[in-house]
Amino acid sequence: MSDKSKSDQPLFTRHEHALEQAYEVCPECGAELMIKHGKAGNFIGCSNYPNCQYTRPVVEHEKVEDQVLPGTECPECGNLLAVKQGRYGMFIGCTNFPSCHHIEHEHQDEQSISEEVSCPSCHAGQLIERQSRFGKTFYACNAYPKCKFAVNHPPVVGTCEKCGFELLLKRDMAAGEKFQCGQKRCGHFQSS
Repeated sequence: MSDKSKSDQPLFTRHEHALEQAYEVCPECGAELMIKHGKAGNFIGCSNYPNCQYTRPVVEHEKVEDQVLPGTECPECGNLLAVKQGRYGMFIGCTNFPSCHHIEHEHQDEQSISEEVSCPSCHAGQLIERQSRFGKTFYACNAYPKCKFAVNHPPVVGTCEKCGFELLLKRDMAAGEKFQCGQKRCGHFQSS
């Protein structure tokens, strides 16, 4: 191939050109598409909004078919359970949706009561281990929503030496295991 024929070829083919994707046009009205920000995250939308309502996700997610789990039974309605995909990821739910809204939770059966620690706020409930929607562990009263007492560290039966509050929190510190008063205003550390 001669040098002249090499120079006549385009550097990029049409579908490889980077600017083509950056300046994509709306398939409905022909206006320029742009990245927009919404409460559910970023998306691609038409610059001619509100006259044109065209949108699409920035990243196309692959839709996963529901997989029925043989040998399982929904505790609420008796139908089979299935692995499903939702807006927050994969989960196990009833195949009888929307009639039945049952969802299996990871720690549903092992809501362990931390060595039977009574709630110091209402004195009726027990402190149990829970997980936030971000995966962080915390300990809250099982009488929720009547009692909203919660702490971020494992609760231990004991009384604070300084203020007399009826709950200690087990903390792993650089100097070893310490116990902190469960009352936020106090926060006193003691060795046992």
